[in-house]
Amino acid sequence: MGLLAAITEAWQEVRVHRVRVVLSLVGVFLAVFAMTTITAVGRMGAQMLQESSDRSQGRAATLQLDVYSSDGSSTVDAESMAQLRSVVARHGIPWSSLTGSLQFPARLPAGTKLVSGTIVEPRYGEMHRIQVLQGRWFTDADTDRFAPALVVDQQFADGLGGFDPAAPPTVVLGGDTPVRGTVIGVVDDRNTDGVSAWVLPGDVERWISADTTYGSAQLGMQVWVPDRDAEALQQVLQQELTASVPGGNAGVYRYDSGEELGVVNVVLAYGVRGIGIFALVLGGIGVLNVGLVTVRQRIREIGVRRSFGATSGRVFFAVLFESVCATAAAGALAVLLSVAIISNLPLSLILPQGISLTDVPPYPWEAALEGFLAATAIGALAGLVPAVMAVRAQVIDAIRY
Repeated sequence: MGLLAAITEAWQEVRVHRVRVVLSLVGVFLAVFAMTTITAVGRMGAQMLQESSDRSQGRAATLQLDVYSSDGSSTVDAESMAQLRSVVARHGIPWSSLTGSLQFPARLPAGTKLVSGTIVEPRYGEMHRIQVLQGRWFTDADTDRFAPALVVDQQFADGLGGFDPAAPPTVVLGGDTPVRGTVIGVVDDRNTDGVSAWVLPGDVERWISADTTYGSAQLGMQVWVPDRDAEALQQVLQQELTASVPGGNAGVYRYDSGEELGVVNVVLAYGVRGIGIFALVLGGIGVLNVGLVTVRQRIREIGVRRSFGATSGRVFFAVLFESVCATAAAGALAVLLSVAIISNLPLSLILPQGISLTDVPPYPWEAALEGFLAATAIGALAGLVPAVMAVRAQVIDAIRY
């Protein structure tokens, strides 16, 4: 009850001196608001970088497995695909996709275009956060089609006159032995210099011939594994894959940028905290100055209270809690304002064109809690000196003041 009474009394004093208190708390309010808001925005920025990296290089941790023949080439054939699948299946890795690249001609209405093709399997879409604008991504059923299926970029779709999911367009692929493929989906543009398409490895093996002018089709495999197991798996897969390719070479290396992005996130987090703490200290100095002035003006009141039996502890905590209550209220208001702004950000208007955010991170409540506790702590530190000054005041001298 004594603690509750002290807090209630402190809050009443804050209300009495509210104009002076509000002016002194501007720094604390802005510091907490900036620290929590920048942390939330920084987390969105980090997520944006993460998703951009995932789309180009795979999620953490993505390992790239490559098989080369004795002459250094890598071709799309059943034996190579079987070797890669066998090594991955032996370790029970659920997320894997054959991947590679090739160039092949496509006969568009405006003329034949050389397509930059990427060889993928259905799970590649989840591993690389592929966003389908129209239609759909590959499924396991597409491997049994009697004609090749393609997922293309927007430029390819525009070259075909657009995409209609109800009547998917078709396109003739290849040169000397052409085959008609069906476009099943359209994804974000990724190659501004030409048209791009994603194809299944089985379709490349059976129907789609690479344009040898630009080299043969290259084949490898990507696996998505837990980050903690990536290093150990990399060494084991390297040994087993090398042993399974007599007379050839094999390589296993980490393909994603998870480690580099982790460093960026740590630097960003500690940088924001450092700036926020510095701003809070400056705000705390303002609260300290106002507290010292207030105690000097209330020294007669403190003497009268002491003469009527108020203990040193009661006076100490009353003055201290005035500062704590004020900064805690400022911190709480700053957090509420930050939550309201971040929760209603129009991301579609703020993000640069062509950049999207699939998994919007939740508001960092740990940052909000840190900001509130830091504001309260600054209030306690700023109120400590005025509280000690009030306790040390002699009763007779305070009454005469």
